[in-house]
Amino acid sequence: MPSGLFALLDDIATIAKVAAASIDDIGAAASKAGVKAAGVVVDDTAVTPRYVTGFTPDRELPIIWRITKGSLRNKLLFIVPALLLLSAVAQWAITPLLMLGGAYLCFEGAEKVLHSLQKHDASLAEDAAVVADQDHEEAMVKGAVRTDFILSAEIMVIALNEVLDEHFAMRAATLAVVAVAITIAVYGVVGLIVKMDDIGLHMAKEGSSVRRAIGRGLVTFMPKLLSALALIGTAAMLWVGGQIFLHGLDEYRIGNIGHGLHDFAHSLAGGLPGSGVWEWLINAGGAGVFGLLIGSAIVGMLHMLPGKKAAH
Repeated sequence: MPSGLFALLDDIATIAKVAAASIDDIGAAASKAGVKAAGVVVDDTAVTPRYVTGFTPDRELPIIWRITKGSLRNKLLFIVPALLLLSAVAQWAITPLLMLGGAYLCFEGAEKVLHSLQKHDASLAEDAAVVADQDHEEAMVKGAVRTDFILSAEIMVIALNEVLDEHFAMRAATLAVVAVAITIAVYGVVGLIVKMDDIGLHMAKEGSSVRRAIGRGLVTFMPKLLSALALIGTAAMLWVGGQIFLHGLDEYRIGNIGHGLHDFAHSLAGGLPGSGVWEWLINAGGAGVFGLLIGSAIVGMLHMLPGKKAAH
């Protein structure tokens, strides 16, 4: 009996070691996949704050929580199961899906660039009337969740592409970890961003002179941060979308543009101090320009469709 007990304990210890190693493997795979999807994550973080702009402070966090739940539902109930099924029966479709998502990101980025070049004449009274509408919150939440679905799908396809060589259980666990971790990270940061001006306002009203100065600085800085995030998000869309599309073209041996850009960046940055940084910047800039060209072409085609007009 004692020997049987010791054998059982030894088996349990072995299982525990295997489980611990699997958890480490899942964490490493999730980290790698998350890094690859970082550009889309930046865009997701940059896009979301506009959906709570104009609401009273007491509604901002509840709205973000509703969007967070919608994002988790998108990923865990729809996107991850669909991608796992796809990875099991049609792995050949992953690259076309990535390219389709990349083209969509290029289109969105080009739309934002075009939108920023146009004048907006809506008055403050009109904006206030929209925000005051009782159905506006519901519409904004639904719009945010729809946008999140597209960005989440792209994030998860990028993550899946990084673990296609793993067994099914590892793919499933990795995608689940990435889905939850990225959702928490994105909407945690978004919540902090949208409440930072309220925090600054509270600090500016009481406490030491240093505390009040920091509070006033936060209130002044936040609009600039939101503007910078919008710019960074647009750049990330074009860079990531262009890079994904270039990678797909190279995989299908069409044009060899991506490899050509990589070789050009390597030769140009080779003799410069900090050559790795310069090479990355040239690659990212080239991919961004390519993304802008692809996105602009899609925008132009949509505008030429009879009775159609690209949404702004």
